[in-house]
Amino acid sequence: MKNTRILISGGSVGGPALAHWLVRYGFEVAVVEITPALRRGGQAVDVRGPALDVAARMGVLKQIGDARVQMTGMSMVDGDGNELYRSEEHTVTGGDLASPDIEILRDDLSQILADSAGDGVEWLFGDSITALEETAGGVQVTFRSGTVREFDLVVGADGLHSNTRRLAFGPEQDYIRHLGTYLAVWAAPNYLGLDRWQMFHQMPGGSWGGGVMTVRGNTELRAYFGFESPEPLDYDYRDQDAQKQIMLERFAGVGWELPRLLEYMKAAGDFHFDAMAQIHMDSWSTGRVVLLGDAGYCGSPLSGQGTSMAMVGAYVLAGELKAAGGDHEKAFAAYESELRGYVTANQELALTNKARVEAQQSGETVDFQDFGDIVGGYAVKEY
Repeated sequence: MKNTRILISGGSVGGPALAHWLVRYGFEVAVVEITPALRRGGQAVDVRGPALDVAARMGVLKQIGDARVQMTGMSMVDGDGNELYRSEEHTVTGGDLASPDIEILRDDLSQILADSAGDGVEWLFGDSITALEETAGGVQVTFRSGTVREFDLVVGADGLHSNTRRLAFGPEQDYIRHLGTYLAVWAAPNYLGLDRWQMFHQMPGGSWGGGVMTVRGNTELRAYFGFESPEPLDYDYRDQDAQKQIMLERFAGVGWELPRLLEYMKAAGDFHFDAMAQIHMDSWSTGRVVLLGDAGYCGSPLSGQGTSMAMVGAYVLAGELKAAGGDHEKAFAAYESELRGYVTANQELALTNKARVEAQQSGETVDFQDFGDIVGGYAVKEY
């Protein structure tokens, strides 16, 4: 086995999942994460189709299932809180309640995956990569802390705004495709007294609105607010105060409980705001650097498949490195060949899902197809 020293940038979903498999296969793994600990907060995400198989092979499927978000249905309300539509068969965030898919809070899933990687992972919290320089036999990595180390391979699993992608492939604007929508998520107390339920209010005129779902045994709410913007907004994705101001301006004068939820937003420490966007690249690797999940092929939350793509991608990337004996050129090519069709289908799904969600918010009965059928029933191979 060669190229055994691997640095992963990003500790959300794809990074910890990849660390699990690489450690299992005998690689030396370090994970650098810019936050001081595993990032808390975030939306509920879905583990679907082949990602369920990956979780089972990791030995964490039961843990993920035990931590799932429990939902019994959803309702749409008008500005005065009058119910316009309800369903006990599907929800806005999770889809068909009868499916085997698992909806789980992102931070809960991240913790489970990180724990599953075990003590064989070196965690570099509170740091990030500032420079990458490929050498004859590896990659010299300079960190924000001033440390300089050499690794055999570097994996960017650091999300839509990937720093690794910027350093190795070039500016974000070369790869990002704006989908015309922005989403914000934050936590609030369950002051509405909801029991395993979602409530949403669509703003007049057919644009997006906001709503809540209960989490953590009905003790908390996750607020979801979205609005349309055909052109990308000019803002700093690291400046939460500026992002909260955007939300206050966009949702001024709205009805139902949205003003009160916006008040909770002002003090929320787990606030997340970003565009619905996709990343499209001709290749996910260059030299000894390779991208995983949203960093290389973000489908956007509109696909409902970002988490599954990251988990499946981690499994395939590690498996191909194992199969190639650490030969990165062979492994990276096989990784992309194996996953490209699956990724393309999921990214196309995001475009149809936007119309489906908007129809549901308007009170229409929506046919929620099985996600496995939509993406062609992709089956993960054995390694």
